[in-house]
Amino acid sequence: MNRISIILVLLCASITAYTQEVKIVFDVTSSDPNVHAAAVRHVTAMANAYPDSEFEVVVYSGALDMVLKDKSSVADKVEAIIGAENVTFNVCAMTLKRYSLDESHLLGGVGTVPDGILEIVQRQKEGWGYIKEAR
Repeated sequence: MNRISIILVLLCASITAYTQEVKIVFDVTSSDPNVHAAAVRHVTAMANAYPDSEFEVVVYSGALDMVLKDKSSVADKVEAIIGAENVTFNVCAMTLKRYSLDESHLLGGVGTVPDGILEIVQRQKEGWGYIKEAR
């Protein structure tokens, strides 16, 4: 009987660990469309696999085209995953300003944060995991 109890406890612990909520912020700065595609693929896979978790993609610097209506090579995929409750895409407002753009140029559902780097730092202070999307 002890052996069965131990197995049940281990099984419950495994299930709990597997379904544990995570929070991950993705850092995207590359102008490379392949990096944009990889970032969207990664966040989509993780959001689907872990629906009780939260994911934020922070776009700034050279990655701006990733979330612009007229330039994004992944627009359809970004707009599709933004529809998920556990995924947000945010672009650095300072990056928009540097390129003389505003929120009207962004894909639907993409938000802004005052500063992309500070957003990532704040998320890390809150215990979020960090993934740098690069090539």
